[in-house]
Amino acid sequence: MHKGDARKLEFISDESIDLICTHPPYADIINYSEDIPEDLSLLKINDFLEEMKKVASESYRVLKKGKYCAVLMGDTRQKGCMIPMSFEVMRIFENSGFKLKELIIKEQHNCKATGYWKTNSIKYNFLLIAHEYLFVFKK
Repeated sequence: MHKGDARKLEFISDESIDLICTHPPYADIINYSEDIPEDLSLLKINDFLEEMKKVASESYRVLKKGKYCAVLMGDTRQKGCMIPMSFEVMRIFENSGFKLKELIIKEQHNCKATGYWKTNSIKYNFLLIAHEYLFVFKK
C-alpha cells in the first residue's frame, strides 16, 4: 500500500468489501521503489506506523460488518534490538475497531540460509528473525 491509498479509496462505499488481505512493507526495511513519494517502504518506522493508522481506519470503513481483514506483518531489528512492528500494527488495527480473530505464525524459510546474515548474527550476537505474523481481524 502507498501513503495515498487510504484517500484513494473514496470511490469504495462504506461496508462494501467482503475480505481484505494485505502484506504491507515493513517501513524502510526493503524499498519497493526509489522515488515514489507515496511508497510506505520509504518511511522510517514511526512515520510508517502513522500511515498504517490511515490504512486501518479506511480498511475498517470499507469492510462489511462480520467480515475479515488479514494482515501479514513482520518485525525488524535496529542497533541489535528487536522492533516489534508487527504488534504495533496489530494494535493500530484493534484501535481502529477490529477484533483479533486469529494470530497465525508464519515461518520464514529463507532465514535458514548461511552466509551474510548467519555470519553477522554470530558476530554481533543476535538471532535471525525467522517468522512473520498473520493477523486475522474481524469487523
